[in-house]
Amino acid sequence: MQQDPTAIARASYQAYVEKDRAAIEALLADDFHFTSPLDNRIDRQTYFERCWPTSETMSGFEFLHVVQDGNRVFVTYEGRRSDGKRFRNTEILTVRNGRIADVEVYFGWTIPHPAADGGFVNPA
Repeated sequence: MQQDPTAIARASYQAYVEKDRAAIEALLADDFHFTSPLDNRIDRQTYFERCWPTSETMSGFEFLHVVQDGNRVFVTYEGRRSDGKRFRNTEILTVRNGRIADVEVYFGWTIPHPAADGGFVNPA
């Protein structure tokens, strides 16, 4: 397996698009953890139970920013679902010994943005 953290990060997103469970399993460390606004450092088994099923609806990723800082890769992307809906997220992937050991996800917004350009969404 290659050791380039950026290539490993990109391969993990491709595994979602291809619905390739074997590929993503090979990319995640045995002690992998995943954190998002909805998940607090869940383990590998819970990640596959809870998160992997979303691969069924993923049709692509457009990478807006992919920045490596040591063993971390910061990725901002626009995801596309098979129903045509799009969304934007930022993730920080930590790669150790050629495998992803940790992922932090920061949810973005739907595209198009619900607020007009220069405006905001009133939560009331």
